Amino acid sequence: MMFFSLHDKVAVVTGGGSGIGLATARRFAAAGAKVVIGNRSDGSSLAEGFGATYVRTDVVREEDIAHLMKWTVNHHGRIDVLVNNAGFGQVGPTVSEWTREDLNAHLQPNVLGVAYGMKHAVPHMHRGGSIINVSSLGGLMGLPGYGAYVASKFAVIGLTKTAAIELGPQGIRVNCICPGTIDTPMNQRGGADAELEAVKIAAPLGRIGKPEEVAALMHFLAADDCGYVTGEAITIDGGWLAGPSIALFERLASSSGQ
Repeated sequence: MMFFSLHDKVAVVTGGGSGIGLATARRFAAAGAKVVIGNRSDGSSLAEGFGATYVRTDVVREEDIAHLMKWTVNHHGRIDVLVNNAGFGQVGPTVSEWTREDLNAHLQPNVLGVAYGMKHAVPHMHRGGSIINVSSLGGLMGLPGYGAYVASKFAVIGLTKTAAIELGPQGIRVNCICPGTIDTPMNQRGGADAELEAVKIAAPLGRIGKPEEVAALMHFLAADDCGYVTGEAITIDGGWLAGPSIALFERLASSSGQ
């Protein structure tokens, strides 16, 4: 018996052209799934490299997501696994300085993208299907300078729990994951330097995470072996949410002269 096999499952991964999405798509394909990547930038050559397919998709546009799901069904007959991974995040203004543009830049891809993904995938899913939404550690706690991002990721958890209740009678599981700081292109952009340094002190494991480690959690939630887990927001953050690290306590003690 092969545990956690995804053999012959049809999986759609949005934002599958880099970072967590790409690592997840590769892992799913290696586990036997037929993978379709939805991504705004061209990911055709990447997809071909591990036997997946690329469909251009901007998750802000509902018609793009509808096309992605219809294309998948036309070519593979159904959808077994949906990973709503595409999103946006950056350090921005504080709450008193927010603009409509700041809010929309986060809310549209992070909230509407997830909502549209579920809306258009569910009619093509059957009992045993699995939906995995990507929230964040910022969906469980406040982070200064990340207000718009935090708001969007809290919303993803709410969407997940509601969908899990509504889709439970159909045998479709809905979960979300809440990654901490992961080594992805989004976290290498300007403005995230403080976060990258803070996690090395605040997280008990003392490092940022790897996309492949998040992909392993995605694999767990996608597999039939995980058939009784739904409505969950699972943290993968190096222990940050568990509490202050020993390194942080030592740093504070040192700075106070004790």
